[in-house]
Formats: sequence, C-alpha cells, structure tokens
Amino acid sequence: MVTFARFGYRKTSMEEVARAADISRPGLYFLFSSKEALFRAAVTQSLERDVAAVEHILDETDRPLPERLVRAFDQWAGRYIGPLTRDVAAVIEENPDLLGEVVETVPRRFEELITRAIAAESGKDTAPLVAQTLISASIGVKHQAASREFYLGRLKVAVDLLAPQT
Repeated sequence: MVTFARFGYRKTSMEEVARAADISRPGLYFLFSSKEALFRAAVTQSLERDVAAVEHILDETDRPLPERLVRAFDQWAGRYIGPLTRDVAAVIEENPDLLGEVVETVPRRFEELITRAIAAESGKDTAPLVAQTLISASIGVKHQAASREFYLGRLKVAVDLLAPQT
C-alpha cells in the first residue's frame, strides 16, 4: 500500500512493489496474476484488518461508549491523516472501479458495528441515525484535518454531542 500511495496506482509498477516487498517480480506474479489483483488484495486486507480492530475496540464494554467510539473512528479514519497516510486513503478512494464490492461491504460493516455499539447503550430507535451522523461528521472533519490530533479533537466533540453518556 505504501508503494501504491507513493506513486499512485497507475504509476506503480510490479517491479517497484516487488522491490518494496523484498520478493522477485516473478515471485510476485506467482502470488498475484496482475497489478489489479495485487491492489485489490492489499486494499481488502487493509480494510478488513481495520474493521476487525474496530470490532475489537467496540467490544471493550468495560470502557465508556464515547471513548470506544473515538478510538474506533481513529482506527477507521484518523490514522489515515498525515502526509503519507493521506496518500494511502487517496489511492483507495481514487480507484473504486478496481476494488469491486469491498469498497461498499467493509464500510457498511463499519457502520453496522458503530450502530450496534450505540444501540447497546441507547436502544435501537436512534442508533442508526446517530451512527450515520457520526460517520458523516468523521468524513467532513477528515477532509478538513491537517493532523490526526485535529481530527480526534473534532471527532470527540461530535461523539460527546451525539453519543449517549452512560
């Protein structure tokens, strides 16, 4: 992902990826039939790892819900704010046609996890709307944020306003 982020999808060669992975180009082609297949696998693995971490964070019910929500959003979006990490997110966002359904299914899973955590604290009636509003706030703040700290500060305000305090 770092190589794709550095050069962009179109300008990244399999040779550059092989060099970064410390594997031969034929070895890389043995594992992945094309650059598109490699990119899809790398993004899928990254997104699925993030959503699994979010699930783990939200399942820590001994922590207050607002804290878990901020940590979950940091895992999902906050850690992708900064010079190189912003490029990782951008290369994913700029190539949805190469990624197939993963760009829809994994974010939907993230929304379901956020909704479930909120519903457990406040009931099911308002949870979907609160979750969707927090996700919208996260997206908006992420596009304004020059730093992860700025993102987390603003997101904490949104969570404090919207999420139930128990």
